[in-house]
Amino acid sequence: MAGAALEIDRVEAAYGAVKVLKAVSLAVRPGEFVALLGSSGCGKTTLLRAISGFVPVASGRILVDGRDISGLPPDKRDMAMVFQSYALWPHMTAAGNIGYGLKLRGWDRARTAERVGQMLAMLKLDGLGGRMVTQLSGGQRQRVALGRALAVDPRILLLDEPLSNLDARIREDVRHEIKALQNKLGITAIHVTHDREEAMVMADRIVILDAGEIAQVGSPEEVYNRPASTFVASFMGAGNVVRLTARRDGDGLVLGAGQLSNEIRVPAESVAGGAGDQVVAHFRGEAVRLGAPDAGDRGMLVLKGRVAQASYPGGHWRYGVTVGSQHFMVDDPRRLHVGESVGIGLPLDSLHLFAAGADSGPAERV
Repeated sequence: MAGAALEIDRVEAAYGAVKVLKAVSLAVRPGEFVALLGSSGCGKTTLLRAISGFVPVASGRILVDGRDISGLPPDKRDMAMVFQSYALWPHMTAAGNIGYGLKLRGWDRARTAERVGQMLAMLKLDGLGGRMVTQLSGGQRQRVALGRALAVDPRILLLDEPLSNLDARIREDVRHEIKALQNKLGITAIHVTHDREEAMVMADRIVILDAGEIAQVGSPEEVYNRPASTFVASFMGAGNVVRLTARRDGDGLVLGAGQLSNEIRVPAESVAGGAGDQVVAHFRGEAVRLGAPDAGDRGMLVLKGRVAQASYPGGHWRYGVTVGSQHFMVDDPRRLHVGESVGIGLPLDSLHLFAAGADSGPAERV
């Protein structure tokens, strides 16, 4: 990609005989915030550490502004990392930690103090520069770690799950602060997280990794609304899965039409990968409408089931609904009773449809 701030070109990495990254390629634009998202063991942290130089590249190249840095040590890559564990010096003050990288670069005391003061003000740490980091809250420590990384004015900022040690309320505040700061500075950022919401809120683009390979790259809206595979659909929250019978009807498909569902007609092109006599549908619990099991709506697939469990997480009710031998988690604002017969109404635009295949899972046919 011409003009890329960072380019990863067919990078592979391994721990012993175990290959962790498999020919990964990605281009990141200047000033872009990219989130590497995936479950534990998918390779996202290994990719970040390969970019930073802490994990050697077995093959492929890593380029910054078109320059191959694959063989350079971490301190020669013009990058800075914010770690999950903060990695602050406990015997130093907040100001001492922020200025540590500048000291290593030979800055004089006056210039360092000026830069540290700028960081403290920018990160809302005014008046805390002289306080030992052990006396700071978790959110304040994370700001100090961010300040230390930004003080050296890196070309690329690397964030290794920096918010996972914070409680939910503080984490929400800090992630918005980091994104606002990244926008203000125009710095290129690569952020590793396993938190889907965090990636959606912070990133310009999301890279979803699975077993050392990129499963999908796109804007938050793209990967959420148009998942490229059953894996991505499940990972992005569409974890309810049902296998539907399918038959051709002119230029479309008729899905469903069994004892546990009505039928719905869909365009053939709405099924990723084409369609045979089975289609796998993924849907999110918040996208459904619960109603009578015999409710008829030509624009909606209705699964006939029974309420098996109910809970109230706040703002809505969450139900476990059994349909045959399957169990679906769905949300609804109304109070229903365990044992009540219901229909799970699925509008066409709530369904992510895929050709039944090897990665589709053991969902029951309805």
